[in-house]
Amino acid sequence: MRIVVLFNLKPEADPAAYEAWARGTDIPGVNALSSVHGFTVHKAKGLFGSDAPSPYQYIEIIDIAGVDPFVADISTPEFQAAVAAFGEFADNPQFIVTEDL
Repeated sequence: MRIVVLFNLKPEADPAAYEAWARGTDIPGVNALSSVHGFTVHKAKGLFGSDAPSPYQYIEIIDIAGVDPFVADISTPEFQAAVAAFGEFADNPQFIVTEDL
């Protein structure tokens, strides 16, 4: 199972500060969760075959064992602190739950 997160930064958020936080805290922290098989963060560069900008600045891909174990992992007070930090950067992130065909 995979969760795809699409988001832009809040207007007041510094992209360099977000990217440093993502590399140093978010990526290792999420990857350390027992329910997560893999977590990556991607900076959008544009729309393929076009000069148009992407509608989203960042994309996260979270491969999880299942929704219930993931929810249990992210419900801890320690992880909620990371969620709060993400909320300082991300403007209305969209969490899309997927399954492989």
